[in-house]
Amino acid sequence: MTYSEIVYEVRNDAAWIGINRPEVRNAFREQTLDEIADALNSTREDPTIVAAVIYGVDGHFSAGGDFHAMMKLNKANSAMWNDRMQKVAMTCRNLPIPVVAMVEGACVGGGHELMLWCDLVIAADDSIFGQTGARVGACPTVGATQYIGKLIGERRAKEMIFLCKRYSGKEAAQIGLANESVPAADLLGRVEEVVAQIKSYSSATIRATKVALNYDSDALYPAWQHGMELLANIWGTEESLEGMNAFLEKRPADFHQFRERNKAELDTYMEAFNTGQNQSESSRQARG
Repeated sequence: MTYSEIVYEVRNDAAWIGINRPEVRNAFREQTLDEIADALNSTREDPTIVAAVIYGVDGHFSAGGDFHAMMKLNKANSAMWNDRMQKVAMTCRNLPIPVVAMVEGACVGGGHELMLWCDLVIAADDSIFGQTGARVGACPTVGATQYIGKLIGERRAKEMIFLCKRYSGKEAAQIGLANESVPAADLLGRVEEVVAQIKSYSSATIRATKVALNYDSDALYPAWQHGMELLANIWGTEESLEGMNAFLEKRPADFHQFRERNKAELDTYMEAFNTGQNQSESSRQARG
């Protein structure tokens, strides 16, 4: 595959995969996900590669999914996006080598989920970790709802997802979202040190222990499948489109209009219930 959405190189026996869409803070679209999955899988063809490093070009890890792509999704075509997300997630989990996230700048939304799929996370102190789904009308069901509670506890996970709470890279390391954080100027050097350390160890041992470490969370696969089915019902809805349009237009989203509409529909239902209109005319006459 020829890459245009990522940059890829093998350096010092590690595969370096950079999301290369800096004009949108490395937000990804379907083509980007295809290229990431292909690049990760290509490492299987070279046993001298000891690790894969995922990073973002020019200052940001990833701002998540590109809304210009996501706003074209609906229940009929949702698998075109959802299956690609799951493919990248499962590729990260199933590779026999560690996948390292090198995080600087924004690591939010789907970009935050991409970070969660990685085995190790080294972050810049001033990077930003967060989930944005509730703010923009999307569901973080491809890792966030499964992983975050395991890493930082259920209370913090709900705060992060329900309230869109954000953490700096330094805070992320303190609570367990990242393995460690360093000053931004030292980030690349520290990741190179980690890769060199991995290189000095037994690849066979790391391969076997990665499988064993994943055993407890292998149930994530059906959880992701379940999450994808839930997400398919969100894509393309008026509420989802309102959230994404509001973000692009730099205005507050008006989600309350949907609550008011739902209340009006519920009031209509309750009126029919309370007056016996939830039956046929013949049934109503028969019951006097």
